[in-house]
Amino acid sequence: MMIDRHGSRVKGCIVLAALVLALLAGFGCARAPVAESAADAVYPGASWERIADPAEAGFSAEALDAIHPYVEGINTSAVLAVVGGRVVFEHGPVDSLSYLASVRKSILAMLYGNYVADGTIDLELTLEDLGMDDVQGLLPIEKRARVLDLVTARSGVYHPASNAGDNLADAPPRGSQEPGTYYLYSNWDFNAAGAAFEQLTGRNIYDALETDLALPLGFEDWDRSIHRKSGDAARSRNLAYHMVLSTRDMARIGHLMLLGGVWGEERVLPQGWAERITSIVTPSEEMNPEGLRGGEFGYGYMWWVWDGPSVPEEFEGAYTGRGAYGQFITVIPSLDMVVAHKTVPDAQTPWDDYMGILTRLAAAHCGADC
Repeated sequence: MMIDRHGSRVKGCIVLAALVLALLAGFGCARAPVAESAADAVYPGASWERIADPAEAGFSAEALDAIHPYVEGINTSAVLAVVGGRVVFEHGPVDSLSYLASVRKSILAMLYGNYVADGTIDLELTLEDLGMDDVQGLLPIEKRARVLDLVTARSGVYHPASNAGDNLADAPPRGSQEPGTYYLYSNWDFNAAGAAFEQLTGRNIYDALETDLALPLGFEDWDRSIHRKSGDAARSRNLAYHMVLSTRDMARIGHLMLLGGVWGEERVLPQGWAERITSIVTPSEEMNPEGLRGGEFGYGYMWWVWDGPSVPEEFEGAYTGRGAYGQFITVIPSLDMVVAHKTVPDAQTPWDDYMGILTRLAAAHCGADC
């Protein structure tokens, strides 16, 4: 099983999950439910609090320790797992900064929330309404695509993107799909969603990232000065808005999502927005190209959502941001868990290797039997 560079869906993780859960059954971790709500979660202050005794959080210390050799055997640079707002597993330099690849898209979906809620952004506006065009020109049918279609990868616009790492090579002919009807993972959509955000809000994405997330969440390693857009403007006017964060600050983003957009006494995301962007818009059986259909994942607003009857119990309701080389933010509500993962791009951690971490973390949960 392999993953392509832009993080498209791959098969085989269910078998992996079953094997790992069976392997770690020897640690005596009987399955037990965790709290369905994160109401009692701890919010990190200047730094994350560590769980001194994993058993108190319902996890086997022995099973957690056994994950380190596995992580050493793959290309992971750093991984941080948080349960109930406290660190239960940590490996590698979680303070190191590197780019997030396509996880940037999931974060942009979060940034949209407050501006949709206050009416600054109308998701029903079309590209024609916004006066948006591109290097090769957009067709009349393509200009009917809404902002909503951009953030859900259903625009029907198959103009070249300014950067690689998507499924545009598998796109149907231009002008063949009515906007809003056909999912395709396309960097043109995602970059245009960034351009639309900036046009409608009058704000630079990185400035919004700083004021709307980095400062309220108390990022430990934030550096606004290193953020800049990239891409080939001769291919598309809409550049990629790559982001550079540390693993431990990625975990803060996931923790905010887990808790429905609330951080301490502050509502950082509008009521219901975290749930909206991680709900299924494109179910697994409607994914494109056809080879992606019927697997574990569907798609929401730039978040990948575990979907379908074959999803393991631990991952029901879970969702993830996925980026090239091994950049991931995963939220697993059934375990009250957030996992942030980084691989510096001189190496690569395929999705199935990362799933080996997730399934081992899930198997380490033993509830009251710890």
